[in-house]
Amino acid sequence: MTISRTICLGFLAVITFGALLLMMPFSTSSGNWNDPIVALFTSTSAVCVTGLSVVDPGSYFSFWGQLILVALVQIGGLGYMTTTTFLILLVGRRFDLRHKMAIQQALDRPGLQEAPQLIRSVIATTMIFEITGIFLLMPVFAPKYGLSKGLWLSIFHSVNSWNNAGFSLFNDSFIGFQSSVLLIAVVTGLIIFGGIGYGVIFELFLWWRDRIQGKKACIRFSLNFKVALSTTIALLVFGTIAFFFIEWRNPGTFGPMNFGEKVLNAWFQSVTPRTAGFNTIDIGKMTTAGLFLTIALMFLGASPGGTGGGIKTTTVRVLTSATKAILQGQEEVVLYKREVAISLILKAVGVLIGSVATVLLSTILISLTDPNFDFLQILFEVVSAFATVGLSTGITASLSVLAKIVLISTMYIGRVGVLLLMAALLGDPRPKSVRYPEETLLVG
Repeated sequence: MTISRTICLGFLAVITFGALLLMMPFSTSSGNWNDPIVALFTSTSAVCVTGLSVVDPGSYFSFWGQLILVALVQIGGLGYMTTTTFLILLVGRRFDLRHKMAIQQALDRPGLQEAPQLIRSVIATTMIFEITGIFLLMPVFAPKYGLSKGLWLSIFHSVNSWNNAGFSLFNDSFIGFQSSVLLIAVVTGLIIFGGIGYGVIFELFLWWRDRIQGKKACIRFSLNFKVALSTTIALLVFGTIAFFFIEWRNPGTFGPMNFGEKVLNAWFQSVTPRTAGFNTIDIGKMTTAGLFLTIALMFLGASPGGTGGGIKTTTVRVLTSATKAILQGQEEVVLYKREVAISLILKAVGVLIGSVATVLLSTILISLTDPNFDFLQILFEVVSAFATVGLSTGITASLSVLAKIVLISTMYIGRVGVLLLMAALLGDPRPKSVRYPEETLLVG
């Protein structure tokens, strides 16, 4: 039982347990036993922090079903190993080397030191952001729905926003709040910080603390911090401008809005494909260019160590920098005056090839099982599932059982990661004592 197998099987165990709970009569608003496929799909989507749903969670599930959904999203966002380790800390058990290595692999951290402190920091950061989101969302929901329901709506959507899951208790997501500056600001803030990675947040906190205390020697930002933050900002700005002009005159999306609302919703639409899944416009009425841009942003995803999916911002920067180096005739890949190791470049290539292969295979399979849907709709659904986004053009509930099973598998692969899943299937690589001679071949 390797570490990668432990993580993969752990996610499967949580998904199975969640599906069993969602099948119970107390989980549905009708009081009847739930459809096993609906329960399995919803549980997988929650644990994989996706947000795709074949039913309307707000009306289909009872309060207890919605509570189970929130719990599964929270476990999925933190990760199986983080949640397990936190429970170990609560009962007072000590860490062994295996636990430390599992935490390092699950959170994508370089070292093994201070694992208990790291887990405490992750849990504390999560609680701070989610509780802050709850208080900020209360003025949006409480005046309209009352104190108790407003509080539950704030809790549900704050947890889903931070964990980059797209479940909503409204049947049209946030379309009814497309002019609410407060809601869009809070939700997008939670999505960005949840997806940017705990390491980046920790470094930002240390920098802010040093500045408040007046220390002259500020912390030195890591390469991961610089790459993740700069790439995230660039994608957000680019996405906002692109959506603003692409959907400007579309009567089904931005057309009826005034200038301020168009800017506000273009910003939201730029943030939410980064694996969140909420929407303030009807995705099915977007232009073809808007849908393709959304697919591209979904595939790129969030940053490592966060609650988002996709191939990650750092992977994109490594691959683009490697391409730039090749075009300029350079033999080293450099980012912010630091040379990128060959092993990281190979890992980035592996992530890209594995991700593309997964998306292509899932798209082909669903095209065979459900040929009545357009190719763009199927591709959009598959990329949304793989990147654990949750956006949909509206075909999720109409898919066949086989197509839903394909999406379940795609969501699982996207959450645990292609490389981690392959390591779990093939086992850990063995060191080789033989090196082979180099030889060139034609490429390109």
